[in-house]
Amino acid sequence: MRALALLAFFAFMAPAMAAPRGLPRPVAQALARASIPAGAVGAIVEPADAGAPIVSNQADVAMNPASVMKLVTSFAVLDNLGPAFRFHTDFLAAAPIADGVLEGDLVIRGGGDPKLTYERLWQAAHQLRARGLREIRGDIVIDRAYFAANAGFDPGRFDNEPRRGYNVGADAFLVNFGAVQFTFTPEGEGVRVTAEPDLPSIEIASRVRSVPGACDWWRKDLRYDVQPNGMLALASFSGSIPADCGVRRFTLAVLDPAKFTESVLRWIWSEAGGTLRGKVRAGSTPIDARLLYSAESEPLAVLVHDMNKYSNNVMARQLFLALSTEKAGMPGNEAASAELVRAWLAQRRIDAAGLRIDNGAGLSRDDRISAATLAALLRAAWQSPLMPEIAASMPIFAIDGTLKGRPATDAAGHAHLKGGTLNGVQSVAGYVVDKHGRRWILVMMVNHANGNAAQPAIDALVQWTFEGAGR
Repeated sequence: MRALALLAFFAFMAPAMAAPRGLPRPVAQALARASIPAGAVGAIVEPADAGAPIVSNQADVAMNPASVMKLVTSFAVLDNLGPAFRFHTDFLAAAPIADGVLEGDLVIRGGGDPKLTYERLWQAAHQLRARGLREIRGDIVIDRAYFAANAGFDPGRFDNEPRRGYNVGADAFLVNFGAVQFTFTPEGEGVRVTAEPDLPSIEIASRVRSVPGACDWWRKDLRYDVQPNGMLALASFSGSIPADCGVRRFTLAVLDPAKFTESVLRWIWSEAGGTLRGKVRAGSTPIDARLLYSAESEPLAVLVHDMNKYSNNVMARQLFLALSTEKAGMPGNEAASAELVRAWLAQRRIDAAGLRIDNGAGLSRDDRISAATLAALLRAAWQSPLMPEIAASMPIFAIDGTLKGRPATDAAGHAHLKGGTLNGVQSVAGYVVDKHGRRWILVMMVNHANGNAAQPAIDALVQWTFEGAGR
């Protein structure tokens, strides 16, 4: 009986004990169909608890991970700042308040909150009204010293799409992700376009048609144009959307950051019944300014969840910079945060040779990390008390978040994975639970001209792992 038990044990453990092999046959076949050579793929599959890799292909080669880099940012901020950490946006009076009138400036001290939405700012305005503030006779002064000034930031540098919401830069006082979400609702042969927040300074002109047809890529024939004019903006949409696509959403930065912030502040304060006599301008917090209200963010664990589930690049930039603000005691900047991440990885004894991390979001042509480093990171996270927060923040394969649209194979619902996409880059990393209940770390990155045709190969690796990793 003992001999039989030992045989069963070694049969179960065989995949983890065997020498690692190259890419499984279904993965190699899918790559061949996409004309992608194995040399353009970095991949690793290994047990989550312990054990050697059972798949290893170019695992030590540093590649562009696209948004999978957010996993590095996620673990780094959670481990260094703590899952209960909260950002604060302070509202201070720089002069006395008498009979509801502030005879001077209202100072807003930005604290890097990555999710200070329109709704939360509306709540803050009403908290100020509840504290008796009715009229501001000075200015609204915005103190952005939490992050280092980045006057040279170019939102169009990455892909020449400066109005796309994902290209909004970091801001110590980031309002509603710096962008407006447009909703497209089919109505007969036309499409109704609405904006959120619905600011009076933004006009919408829509000539979008609803046409018959399958919804393969809803924005394929949609065109947009944004014409800012001072504090005003005209957002024009034309083209067509397949009726089968239903309601869809598209985010655009319709105004430059300072003007957008001012437009939102003026409208919210007016809606709250307040009056502003002065301007909205940048400045510093006077030493004798008195705190009126502090708006607290959600806990960091919740923010990381929202960032990863929907691959929010703007939130990732904010969290990455906050690392150097909070740990180095300086206005947050990319170089300092990158150095902190490298030091933190070294402290955790994670080999990060070849690592390059620009902004923490993966929205970079220069980012590099190896599959082996990502696997080591995921292994350290698995063994950490932060494991539940890290795993739960990732999309559930074929169920939610950015992976909701993946094919409903047997692996659906059995993996928490972070995906990434850039032109020529397709990637995924995370955890898979196979049909025998065993947990695996899976990483796959493809860097090739045909890289965006690699998704079926990535799906095949997830399915192969789910089926028992070749058992």
